[in-house]
Amino acid sequence: RDYQQAETERLSRWEKWRRTSSKSLKKAVSEVKGLSSYLVLWRHDIRSIEGKFGTGIQSYFSFLRFLVLLNFIIFILMFSFVILPTIISKYGLFNSTIAYISPKNIDDICTIYKPSGNKGLVYFYTYLKDLLSGTGFLEVTILFYGYYSIDAVWISIMRYNLPLAYLLATFAYLALCLLWIIKRSVEGFKQNLVHNADPFQSYCNKVFAGWDFCITDPSAARLKHRSLQYELQSDLQEEKLKQKIAERRMEEKLRIYSLRIFINIIVIAILSGCFYSIYRVTVFSQENSNVSIRNDTRTILVNLLVQYLPSMVITLANFIAPLIFAFLIKFEEYTPAFEIKLTLMRCVFVRLANIGVLLFSLWSQISDCGSDKCKPCGYNYKLYPCWESDVGREMYKLMMFDFIVILAVALFADFPRMLLVTHCSCKLVQWFGHKEFGISDNVLEIIYGQTICFIGTFFSPLLPAIATIKYFIIFYVKKIVLKHTSKPAAKPIRASSSNFFFLVVLLIGLLLAFVPLGFSIARIPSSKACGPFRHFNTSWEVIPDTILQFPTGLQQFLFGISSEAFAVPFFVI
Repeated sequence: RDYQQAETERLSRWEKWRRTSSKSLKKAVSEVKGLSSYLVLWRHDIRSIEGKFGTGIQSYFSFLRFLVLLNFIIFILMFSFVILPTIISKYGLFNSTIAYISPKNIDDICTIYKPSGNKGLVYFYTYLKDLLSGTGFLEVTILFYGYYSIDAVWISIMRYNLPLAYLLATFAYLALCLLWIIKRSVEGFKQNLVHNADPFQSYCNKVFAGWDFCITDPSAARLKHRSLQYELQSDLQEEKLKQKIAERRMEEKLRIYSLRIFINIIVIAILSGCFYSIYRVTVFSQENSNVSIRNDTRTILVNLLVQYLPSMVITLANFIAPLIFAFLIKFEEYTPAFEIKLTLMRCVFVRLANIGVLLFSLWSQISDCGSDKCKPCGYNYKLYPCWESDVGREMYKLMMFDFIVILAVALFADFPRMLLVTHCSCKLVQWFGHKEFGISDNVLEIIYGQTICFIGTFFSPLLPAIATIKYFIIFYVKKIVLKHTSKPAAKPIRASSSNFFFLVVLLIGLLLAFVPLGFSIARIPSSKACGPFRHFNTSWEVIPDTILQFPTGLQQFLFGISSEAFAVPFFVI
């Protein structure tokens, strides 16, 4: 201490001031961080859930909060660079004007687009149908791609290139999502890697460090006891099964492998049936929507049902296929841990692939060039004069129907079941008991909706705002369901491994979104009747068109880094 005092006395005034300032700054930063923690969304609610139900279920609600923030940031990005400049120019704010470019080498028939906006006296149920299907008055709003039919915005003396901004904003939100998800998954990956490194270490972790000290509720503590007991029993059973596998004779191996091949053929057949059904109902829905000019209640309901057929079939496939997979996996004789992983991956595949099949069905209709349907415009302009808005409407309907199903299950399935179990002493009802709050099923449910948002934002720029509101409401719905109608799963998954699994599946959904978006931007001819890219052959052409306005040296550099020889290795790395 004396040495420190002597050292302090020898310091110059400048050094003293610098050290004092550094300490004050660190203290201020620490206090700001402490105050900012109180501003974290649902901080108290998530801590309460963690204390009562453990870190496994808490990880689901934390993941839900992450999706709310992610969608809000995507919305801010699209609003700032696409929606706001369009609104400013449409209403002439800040002395702004709209610049339109006369179409060149485009057949006049390709530029005809008559949105089915409501005109005259309209019944209230027509508005309800439009709200659910994205047609009518919603078709001509900022919700869909077709509204942004502006070539440039002049704000005072500044020219704002809206087509370029639209495309770059799309690339920006995809890059932001990719980097943010990877950043969050790194920590979970490290913990998962350490946990799976050594089986003996796994036993030690369970025995000596397996208790969740966040738990404060007695019933949650008893549940944690049972879950630890289940994990140890599963580990012992798995080791026993591994020993049994090692001792199998050749005849037994042939029997099991033959059975697995047969079951996988059944799984492929089920998937093929789901995909074919989605393809057929999508084609039927697109060909028979809005065919009637009558406006009575019965016709509107039938039309709404036809429009929602793809969403209904996809939801049905997402519900039935996992139940069949869970039943079939029991006969394949895998280890318990691998059973869970394989079932989850099959469920992930069926949910995400269903969206891909729907988009493939739409594009097969858009690019259906039989009998020279596409000759003047490059796409089926008679059925899809503004095909981007049509794809946006399908994504909008999928998101709305998914939200309606989540609310309906909570209201008409979970709550009646809770009332029956509570007030009915029938043995059959008591055998069913309260519904388990399955973390993996709930996560797959919201990742399916998020993948729709990743794909649909390009075609419907306001979709992230709808997703933000949707997940905000779902948080409270799931919280009520958890506390009042459900019980935690008897076989919970670990928080660290669950966080990593959630992010990996979300990353798969994002990578899936890259494929249809890349195909739409680079390959399919853009609509000539609507949208910011109507003067370009494809949406991507706005990039080379802008680069051609730069100096020659900069042009050569940008064309070099955008070539396949550079771009493909770069993106792979």
